[in-house]
Amino acid sequence: MRILVVDENKSVLSALRILLNTCFEDVILLPSPDQLLTVIKEKNPDVALLCMNLSVDSEEFFWLSEIKKLDAELPVVLFTACADIDLAVRALKEGAFDFVVKPCDNAKLLATLQSAWSLRQSRKEVKKLTEKQQVLNRELSRECAACWGQSEVMQELMIMVRKVAVTDANVLITGETGTGKEVIAKEIHKCSLRANETLVTADLGTITETLVESELFGHVKGAFIDAKSDCAGNLEAADNGTLFLDEITNLSYPLQAKLLTVLQSRKVTRIGSNKPISVNIRLISATNREIFKAAHDGLFRKDLLYRINTIHLEIPPLRERREDIVPLADFFLKRFAEKYLKGMVTLSKETAHKLEKYNWPGNIRELKHAVEKAVILCDSHELQPSDFYIRSLEDRTSLLGAI
Repeated sequence: MRILVVDENKSVLSALRILLNTCFEDVILLPSPDQLLTVIKEKNPDVALLCMNLSVDSEEFFWLSEIKKLDAELPVVLFTACADIDLAVRALKEGAFDFVVKPCDNAKLLATLQSAWSLRQSRKEVKKLTEKQQVLNRELSRECAACWGQSEVMQELMIMVRKVAVTDANVLITGETGTGKEVIAKEIHKCSLRANETLVTADLGTITETLVESELFGHVKGAFIDAKSDCAGNLEAADNGTLFLDEITNLSYPLQAKLLTVLQSRKVTRIGSNKPISVNIRLISATNREIFKAAHDGLFRKDLLYRINTIHLEIPPLRERREDIVPLADFFLKRFAEKYLKGMVTLSKETAHKLEKYNWPGNIRELKHAVEKAVILCDSHELQPSDFYIRSLEDRTSLLGAI
């Protein structure tokens, strides 16, 4: 915690040093604002306490303005002996965090400065999260681009995704394990009008059956033994955003009916409550099972299927778009060679040919893991078939080199 204090009165500076040392690890004192901007650049304070001489108030606002030009996120507290409401209002409009009048209660001054420090930390965290999100978005875009590939069928799918994304239509994504259903769901959300809202993901294949209802619909305190407080479910959390239900065929028949009711009424009722809560969501569902057959066999509600299936996107397996295998492998190869500091690593022609011939039952996920393992274990800068240890479901000991 670092604070910068500017005051022409040296006795005031001495008193503030003693006071502020109780809360701030580093207290920087300046008897004039001449070096103010230089010190801010060098020391990067968390809070600035700028004492104003109202005989030349325009100068103090000048320095406030200069601080904001240099670091718009730095909270500045103005300290003055004049209790003037108009001046205080102007100070806040100019960008000051607060306006404190001398003499001020020490506890109140410290509370104000600590609040300013908290704001600074919050802004730093928001900036950090924003930057992290930007990195994740770039990574997602790269992965999604790789997921598309150059095959005709995937280019047609990409066009459909772009068209669907800007609507609020519910989307059902089907495809084998590892084909990239979640990546496509994230791409739809990113390109939608809800992109600035939350994308909530619920993998119904990993949540135990006893917890699914609470996870989706939420609960109130005392609804069951472990319900120690009110808790919003995924449907509420996704309000105004997108809810992605992965492996939706794992949803039990009774909960299918409850989900259908929510989608029809746009209201969700937490477990243990009778108060409906309005929700506005865009639903994207996915499954690697034959959901249409499940509906025909009575295992999945047909009315729910109709509701979630406004748009159906089928992602083909890699064996049906073999021209995408090597470009995908090259994409993952570059990523993992960089990650594991392997330098420039390439595929030999024989390896590329072998990769194209393999059926990849685990699809993109299996290919990604196979490339990562090959990069980790390789001893040269050109991967050979023997570098790929791929165990198929049919033969748990087979190697790519034997294909």
